[in-house]
Amino acid sequence: MENITENFQQATTSTKIQILDQIPTPVMAVDKELRIIYMNNAFQKISNKKWKEVLGKKCCEVVKSLHCNTDECRMKRAIKSGKMHSARNEVMIDGLKTPFEYFAVPLKDENNSVIGGLEFIVDITERVQYEERVREQSRTIREMATPTIKLWDGVLVLPVVGIVDSMRAQHMMETMLNKIMETYSKVIIMDIQGVAAVDTAVANHMIKITKATKLMGCECILSGISPAVAQTIIQLGIEMENINTKSTLSDALAEAFTILNLEVKKKNE
Repeated sequence: MENITENFQQATTSTKIQILDQIPTPVMAVDKELRIIYMNNAFQKISNKKWKEVLGKKCCEVVKSLHCNTDECRMKRAIKSGKMHSARNEVMIDGLKTPFEYFAVPLKDENNSVIGGLEFIVDITERVQYEERVREQSRTIREMATPTIKLWDGVLVLPVVGIVDSMRAQHMMETMLNKIMETYSKVIIMDIQGVAAVDTAVANHMIKITKATKLMGCECILSGISPAVAQTIIQLGIEMENINTKSTLSDALAEAFTILNLEVKKKNE
């Protein structure tokens, strides 16, 4: 291993450049004014230019990414701070927006003085596509877990089942408010019969939801509170006096009809 290290250190500049040219990762070097002094073959391929064509040009003239000519440029930061900086970025390649992650490190001379910067990039297209699929799946799951249903003209119902944490409670609020705006509903029933337990944060979120719906001119009725949940709310000392609560969904629907001045009669009456 020591012999290999010594041989590499003794290698000529030309040999080291040849080594960099064989690396599949795009590599570029610039001076302190961000003028290009080197590009390996991989970088030349994505820029569609030979490095001698761009030698001495500003890197922003060749790369043209979202961070170019902005304070977000990690190469500027690396040269200024003398430390490595990295970030996600985006560049046009063959007319397509290509996401990538790039790393900029300061380029130093034998006296350890910064004389420029070295940058290498990693194409993260597949990673970004995977993250987008995960986000889409998460969004779909949230929508399935928070289905706001039009129960009657002017009446919505949100059946809540399972564990409710702060993130889900926030999504419930957003879903309910958007649905109220879309349907111009005057009453929404939040049925929590399927919720086994609540804590202070969740209970406070529910109170916020009822207040937010009221600001939009919609009355929120909370139904299906189980004995265990009721005891927890009392033990936590959470004030629910201003919240319209009903024991069952049918009672809540009857209350909704009363609010809307509707009356249900048998067909023969």
